[in-house]
Parts: sequence; structure tokens; C-alpha cells
Amino acid sequence: MSIHRSHQLGPGNGALTVKTGRTGAVARVGHDLLLEVGAWQATLELAEDASRCRLELSADSTSLRVRAGTGGMTELGAEDRANIEQTIGDEVLHGRDIAFVSSACSGTSDRLHFEGNLTIAGATHPLSFELTVDDAGVIAASATVRQTDWGIKPYSTLFGALKVADDVEVRFAGSLDQSR
Repeated sequence: MSIHRSHQLGPGNGALTVKTGRTGAVARVGHDLLLEVGAWQATLELAEDASRCRLELSADSTSLRVRAGTGGMTELGAEDRANIEQTIGDEVLHGRDIAFVSSACSGTSDRLHFEGNLTIAGATHPLSFELTVDDAGVIAASATVRQTDWGIKPYSTLFGALKVADDVEVRFAGSLDQSR
């Protein structure tokens, strides 16, 4: 792994996704969703001393797209996907950008533990997660975000009998630019 370098990340060298689950009396009729963030950028600064590593990420909440819907009684069609995307923008995230800024980092060159602040829908709260980096520059991270911690009421329909689970999983997978 190359160290003491700043790496630019985005859709060209990585994927930022959100996985949702479902709860409620009629959860079996709903879908677990895999959403992909289409417009985002991050700067990852790596250093020999992990405490000097930094990460900043910003994402356009209106760029979330439904990539898959599993479970449910019927397959998700194009209109269903468009309705879900509009609902996320209008009713869940309200078109507000998402940002993460690290405040501390610890660990080793191949497993970094980041702590920082995540801003979603105008609310900022602490978040921590691990990011792995292998010798080929492949990086991966995941974090569980409880929507209600950020003041987001998980989407529900059918008079609350079908709800998006409060916990969603945010994942990143990508690669560092090794040519610099």
C-alpha cells in the first residue's frame, strides 16, 4: 500500500451503496433495497502514522438510485423504482446533501478505525467504522446508520404495516489510484 498520499475517490473508482431492510406486519410484501449513490466524492489521506489519516466524503442525496429490490410479492418495475427514488428525495432526505468528516483515526496500515461526524438531512451525529486497505489498493468499509438517530422517520406505508427498518447499512468498495 502506498502511504503519505491523498487519494480522490468517487463513482469512477468506487461504489457507495445503501442497503435497507423491512419490518412490520406485512413486511413480506415489501422489498429489501440496494441503493447506489451516483454522485459523491471523497478524499482519503493515508499516512504511516494512522492518527494522521483523514477522510472527508460528500454525497448528493438526490443521486440515490434503486439497483435491486429483493423479496416482496412482485418484482420492482421501473415506475416502482422511480417512485422509491422520489420518495427518498422528497420525504426522507429532503434533497439535503450527506457528508462525513473524520475527527480521529487509529489502527494499522491495512485496517483503519475512523471516527467522525456524519451529516444527513441537516442533522450531524458521531459515526465510527473500519476501513480496510489491501496491498493492491482495494478498500472497503461499512457502517450501520440508525435513521432515527439523525431525526429521520423510517418510511412506512399501508398505515404503518410495512416499514423500512430503522437500521440501514452503508457500504463502500473501491480502489486507490496507485499510479501517483
